[in-house]
Amino acid sequence: MIDLIEIAVCDDEKVIREQIADLVEQQGADCRTELFATGDELLAVKRHYDMIFLDIQMEGRNGIETARAIRKYDEQAVIVFVTAVKEYVFEAFDVGAFHYLLKPIGEEKFTEVFAAAKRGIEKSRKGREETPTLFLKGRKRSVTLKQKDILYIESRSNKAVIHTARDEIEAWQSIQKLEGELGSSFYRCHRGYLVNMAHISEYSSDMIDMDDGGRVYLAKEKYPDFVRAYLRYLDNGGAEDA
Repeated sequence: MIDLIEIAVCDDEKVIREQIADLVEQQGADCRTELFATGDELLAVKRHYDMIFLDIQMEGRNGIETARAIRKYDEQAVIVFVTAVKEYVFEAFDVGAFHYLLKPIGEEKFTEVFAAAKRGIEKSRKGREETPTLFLKGRKRSVTLKQKDILYIESRSNKAVIHTARDEIEAWQSIQKLEGELGSSFYRCHRGYLVNMAHISEYSSDMIDMDDGGRVYLAKEKYPDFVRAYLRYLDNGGAEDA
C-alpha cells in the first residue's frame, strides 16, 4: 500500500486546476493536492512533489521552462504535462516527463495515466528504501545522494565536501554528524576525512587511494584499526550498508 502522495497541479486556467484536483480525488488514493496558477508560484515553494501536473502553455514561465527548473533540485518527481497542442509533447520529454494529457482532459485517460504514475512512484519509493541515501543541505542547494555513490567526505572549515565520481558537493553539516548518519562501510580514517571502503583501490600506512584516482590521508595512529575494519568489510563480501 503506497503512502500519502504529494501532488502539485500547475495551470493558469482555474477551471483546469480544479478539474484535475477533482479527478485526483476520484482516484481513491491517499493524496494531498496543492494548486498553483503559475510556474513561478510552484518554483517558489521549492519542495518535492511525488506527482506534478504541469500546463505547458502558461503566461510568463511556460511549463517546459518550469520543468527544467524543477529538475535542478528534484529528479524524482513524476511530471505529467497538460497541453492543448500535441506538438509540444516531444519537447516535454526532454525534461523527463512521465506522460502527457491533452485538453480537454478525459476521465478515462486521466485514470489510466494516474494509475501508471502511481505505480512508478511506488517503484521509486521501494528503490529508495532499498538503497540508503544521505540528505545534504547546502547554502545554494540541497541534494539527496545514494550512499554508494559517495567516494569520500572531506572536512573544510565549518562544512563538509562530499566527493562523488561526478561532482563535489558542499554541505553545511559537520563530518561528525555525517559519520553518525552513514553506514558501517564508511570509515573515519583521519579527522578531516571519511572514506567509503567500497571505493578503496589501495592503501599504505598513511594514504588511501580511491578507485577514481583520488587520495585520502590515513592517520598513522588509525592504521591498525583501519586495516581490521577494512578486512572485516572484505570478509563480509564487501557488503555495504549503502
